[in-house]
Amino acid sequence: MRPVDAMLEVLRDEGVTRVFGNPGTTELPFVEAVTAAPDLHYVLGVQEASVVAMADGYARATGRPAFVSLHIAAGLANGMVGLLNAGRSRTPLVVTAGQQDRRHLAQDPMLSGDLVGMARAVVKHTFDVQHAHDLPGMLRRAFALAVQPPAGPVFLSIPMDLLEEETAIDPPAPRSVRCGLGPAAGWPEAAEKLAAARHPAIVAGDGVGRDGAVAELVALAEALGATVFHQPMHDGVDFPTTHPLHAGMLDARHSAIRSALEGHDVVCIAGTRAFMAHHYEPGSPIPAGTEVVQLDDDPAEPGRTFPVALGLVGGIRVTLGAMAAQLAGKVPEAPGRAAEAGRVHEAARARVRARALAGYGDAPMDPLAAVHAIAAGLPADAVVVEEAITSGLLLRSVLPLERPRSYVHTVGGGLGSGIGAAVGTRLGDPTRPVVAVLGDGCTLFGLQGLWSAAHYGVPVTFVVMNNGEYRTLKETAARRERGRAARRRAGGLDLVPPRLDLAPARDFLGLSGAPGGPDGLDLAPPELDFTRLAGFFGITAVRARSTAHLAETVAWAAGQPGPVLVDVPVTRHAHPA
Repeated sequence: MRPVDAMLEVLRDEGVTRVFGNPGTTELPFVEAVTAAPDLHYVLGVQEASVVAMADGYARATGRPAFVSLHIAAGLANGMVGLLNAGRSRTPLVVTAGQQDRRHLAQDPMLSGDLVGMARAVVKHTFDVQHAHDLPGMLRRAFALAVQPPAGPVFLSIPMDLLEEETAIDPPAPRSVRCGLGPAAGWPEAAEKLAAARHPAIVAGDGVGRDGAVAELVALAEALGATVFHQPMHDGVDFPTTHPLHAGMLDARHSAIRSALEGHDVVCIAGTRAFMAHHYEPGSPIPAGTEVVQLDDDPAEPGRTFPVALGLVGGIRVTLGAMAAQLAGKVPEAPGRAAEAGRVHEAARARVRARALAGYGDAPMDPLAAVHAIAAGLPADAVVVEEAITSGLLLRSVLPLERPRSYVHTVGGGLGSGIGAAVGTRLGDPTRPVVAVLGDGCTLFGLQGLWSAAHYGVPVTFVVMNNGEYRTLKETAARRERGRAARRRAGGLDLVPPRLDLAPARDFLGLSGAPGGPDGLDLAPPELDFTRLAGFFGITAVRARSTAHLAETVAWAAGQPGPVLVDVPVTRHAHPA
């Protein structure tokens, strides 16, 4: 068996039916073999960042590792932003890149590079394949490592000439059966501590959603009558957002997390990668006097960034299920706590709905009203892929999320993933409509993914929140200014560097507004018309005229046989006071 044939056999045995790639000369032996195989489909992307984003969305939708083929050093470099996202979001990927022919690597040929060294910073493990007989075993190990907690991308560098060898090698060994983690040791003690709490709370992390443990967490929360928060900037549905016990998403600031958890004597943190605060603030996110029970399938997490009373390592679903069964009907205060929390949380949600409805009107639309209209137009079984940054925060406040795997986001921070992730999500589960809610800046980062959507006719609705500005930078600048003002009032030292002069960059980019001021981060002129962009790729496009038209368009687009782009002109968000 040739090395490339053994490679395809491993892919088949691991359940791979699609290969996501952007090929080059060093991958030609593999691409030729894949395209000749009737049971393997090569999904082409025209830029590697979009390729990895598609694979990320596909892996999340299918629950299996996705396979990616990148092109040598430059292609790997383009794909690294997606690998960073996949690693932070714990998405299992197996990624290969074709290395130059080994017979002239010493001459530093064109396109070659230290592929393993480049990848090492953004993947959980690397393999430098140097012998044909090692390829099947290393590829098999890559699939096993990709799903082993904490899940993430694994990389293999495969020289071009190795795949072309005619050397016969043994067929790959059968796939090993791998069992999931069992209940965490110490869970009965954790259950007792939660049952004895006066004011218990739960932080639902993305590990809950990844492990299919939403129902078990709901059962535990109801048994305790515990208030439930989503982790900051959660990547998926980890608890139903319409549930009476759901108190919303924690803000990604230590002071805000402390404030939200204040008064809760015991907090169960399940499947959360620390708290991933965005901006530095001093102090712990845990209030003084609050005890933490932390559960994760990654042994490095419990107690990593704050002390815990009990650190549990094991399967998240089975551990939550065991605690829920142990506590069912054993906490007499639970019904009263749940009723009171339901009144408080529903009143808060009603206030947000009222503000959104009050903003309904013609374009340019109020951002909160616009995302409310999008939510109103969604099919009941839709998957929302969100990469809208500031509008995404508003969307989370009005979007009812009840069904697991209905929300896709990444905490990785690499912009431009939303379009590709939406395409991959629909390819992974064609039974559910997919709506991508994108910021205009994020759309510009990931435009190449629209080519794949159009080329394969993938029915995804791309909704672009078009406010023509770098809103998140403005809000960060305003927050920094408020901090400086507070320090001046307190008589403290202001160690923040002076404001940057953005005039040169503004002039170069043709941006409007006063140098260094908030308006210096605008994207206009010229006005961005995303319907014209969609036309370039041959994608049907609509510009929303009003909130009512927007809701109707989203509902209509979800039933179309191919991709649709909806351009949503929105007003600029109110500058934070």
